[in-house]
Amino acid sequence: MTKQSLTMDDLLGEVQQKQFAVGEVVQATILSVAKHEIWLDLGVNGVGMVPRREIGYGQKLEVGEQVVASVVDPEVEDGQALLSLRKAAKDRGWDEVKALFDKGETLEITPYDANRGGLLVELEGVRGFLPVSQLSAEHYPRVGSSDKDEILQRLNSLTNQVLKVRILDADRKANKLIFSEKEAVREDMQARFEKLKIGDSVKGVVTGVVDFGAFINVDGIEGLIHISEISWERVENPADYVKVGDQVEAKIIAIDKDRLSLSMKQTQDDPWAKEAEGFKKGDSVEGTVTRITPFGAFIQLSPAVEALVHVSELGEGQGADPEKLFKLNEKKNFKILDIDRDNRKISLSLQ
Repeated sequence: MTKQSLTMDDLLGEVQQKQFAVGEVVQATILSVAKHEIWLDLGVNGVGMVPRREIGYGQKLEVGEQVVASVVDPEVEDGQALLSLRKAAKDRGWDEVKALFDKGETLEITPYDANRGGLLVELEGVRGFLPVSQLSAEHYPRVGSSDKDEILQRLNSLTNQVLKVRILDADRKANKLIFSEKEAVREDMQARFEKLKIGDSVKGVVTGVVDFGAFINVDGIEGLIHISEISWERVENPADYVKVGDQVEAKIIAIDKDRLSLSMKQTQDDPWAKEAEGFKKGDSVEGTVTRITPFGAFIQLSPAVEALVHVSELGEGQGADPEKLFKLNEKKNFKILDIDRDNRKISLSLQ
């Protein structure tokens, strides 16, 4: 049959033979870009529609642009093909992702969403995940474990920010792509650790306040100031002394594998030691009852010095009842039995 003798039925037959198959990758031209979908010109195969969910995150599209799409359904209710740009990009993207994973390079990614477990990321059309546990000390949401809303709020603040990461796992078969910010900064962190030593004074920013202390970001390295190292005073609630965003100065008291143990109070003179110089063993002193316990009572001798009168020193042996002998805030006279300056303790007896 010559070209000139082709009938309309023959031509339609040729077109029918070109019907798409599910998963087929096709070249197309964008006809229109709407809020919820884009329409593509498929040539002799008519038009196709790409729903918004099948468009890659952050992909900018313009009318007249040539794109590559994957066929989801060759023909839906209205006769047009249902297509996906994201799947086509994903199929091509896995090859790029695997190459980047094999090289172990540091990449820049921009999370597009977050949940309580971490950040959602798309790389080369492949969707992946950056778990909370793989965030650097700078970005890790250090909040109380029960405060899930604040964790999510902290993670949401990282969306649309550029983060440096490495690919931790890339499994095409399992459709698993995991990123790590910690791995991207590990070598740099190690170099910074080597420059630090116990006794150094450092400056940092408070990144989290919890019941047992405060977390500090020291030039990208995580540090912890335990509640006992916040102040020379007795600290009941760390939040009374520091808040997220505060800049603090602290001394390094221990260096662990990937964290510093810090002390704020050791950057200041110990007021207890200075005021305790005014007391000596055998002195008769007046003090104010601040706490009463089954084993004795705590007595304030000066603004920074608190001493203990043990139940055995109350004149009635071990059977004495501190609750009956003392009232809070009352003043009484005592004798200093011992001063342990190394452990900041003074023992009293009731006169």
